[in-house]
Order: sequence, then C-alpha cells, then structure tokens
Amino acid sequence: MAPLRTALFQGPAGVPRRSEDSLAALEHAARRAADAGARLLVTSELYLTGYAVGDALPDLAEPADGPGARRVARIAAEHGLAIAYGYPERAGGVRYNAAQLIGTDGTRLANYRKTHLFGAFETSHFTPGDEPVVQADLDGVRIGLLICYDVEFPESVRAHALAGTELLLAPTALMRPYEIVTQSVLPVRAWESQLYIAYANRCGPEGDFHFAGLSCLAAPDGTVRARAGTAEDLILADVDPDALKESRAENSYLDDRRPELYGSLV
Repeated sequence: MAPLRTALFQGPAGVPRRSEDSLAALEHAARRAADAGARLLVTSELYLTGYAVGDALPDLAEPADGPGARRVARIAAEHGLAIAYGYPERAGGVRYNAAQLIGTDGTRLANYRKTHLFGAFETSHFTPGDEPVVQADLDGVRIGLLICYDVEFPESVRAHALAGTELLLAPTALMRPYEIVTQSVLPVRAWESQLYIAYANRCGPEGDFHFAGLSCLAAPDGTVRARAGTAEDLILADVDPDALKESRAENSYLDDRRPELYGSLV
C-alpha cells in the first residue's frame, strides 16, 4: 500500500481576529501541502477561532455542519486533500472542544469531542465528550482522532491501537513549559501502542497562553519523522502502512497484553 503523505500546519501564530483569517491561512497551507503531494492536512486545536478567546467562545461556537465546516469542505475538495481541524462545536445547547476530519471530496468523515478537558478555561466552557474512539478510513489507512491532553493518557492511545487505528491525529494547543509532551511522551506513545501520531500544535503567545509549537509526526519505531520549530511552520512526512505492519510484527506489545490482569485499572 502506498504511503499516506501527511502535512501538519503549525499556525497561524496568535489569536485570529476572526475565523476568516484562520480559513485564509488554511487555504494557503492546503495549497502548499497539495503541491507537495500531501493527501492529508492536520491543523491545531480550536484552529478556527484560536484558543485564547475567553468568554467570547459561546458566540464563536458553531454546529458540526456550520459555516466553518462548509468552508473547510470547499478547501479540501478544491485541493484534493483531507483536512483535520479543531473548532468549538455547539450541539444540543452545550459546547464541545471538537475536531473534524473532512475528506478529499469535501464530505465529513468523522467528528470527535475532546474527552479529557484541561485547565479552567476548558472545564468552564466545554462539556467533555463521551466517545473515546472515533475513526475513519482515508486511502486505505485507518485514521483516529484525539485532541491534545487526550494523548497524555496512555489508555486513550491504547484504545485506538486496539480498535485498529493506524494513524492517530491530535490537533493540539500544548503550552509552555510542557514541551516534554511533544519531545518525549509522543514518541513513546507511538512506540508503546504501535501506531503513527500526527500532533499539530499552536505556536506563539495568545492572551495569557504561550504555545510551544514543536508539532511532530511520530512513528511506531519511536522516531520522529518530521518536527516543526517554535514558529509558524508546515511539515510533511509519510505514513507507511506496510512499515507499520512490520513494526507490529517485530514489537508484539499488542499481542502480548494480558487484559485479565488489568481489571484494577478501571
């Protein structure tokens, strides 16, 4: 099976004045990614609105099929690549910190709601999701979705591995000084659960937050195939399903598990 070339867009830096600014930056990134042969573009957590929007968030949240989603769908179809992006979702009178995957033809493939909320801003503005594993297929690769803090829980990533996820997308808003997550934790997560992880972070200062950048694509052999710096960046790497099969055959963590011993974990 051919590798899935994956692009991670770390940007735009700073709080956008309006979603239109984020969408304009996304269109430019999509063009660059498609020209480089990418079939998938991954952006950050709350990409459409920016993260540090505070009490303005209720007015910015939109349904999964809202105007932002429709614009992303047009960009995806125009450039022939799938796009995963973070946004504040409004549904049934509550709000979720969500990430959506739009297919290469502009159709919605998956929508995920963050299950592990981080900090006072998130816990005061969002309801946690209750579906731990959300997946879709793209070019024969099983894609899974988590958001930022979710991947810091090994149970979340392992649940995806056991459900067959091959490439885990993680739109992210990792703040300083927690660079250890992208520098050390992510490669270990990819190794211990035997999958690829695309971790697309925000960068630079936003209000009271300062985001670390350092987006990466980690591979099941524990290496990092592409790494951004701390400023706005677009990085690309290949996700190779055949290499993943070979890695899982050599590293038998998933086969050697003994679930009957793990009852105390839950």
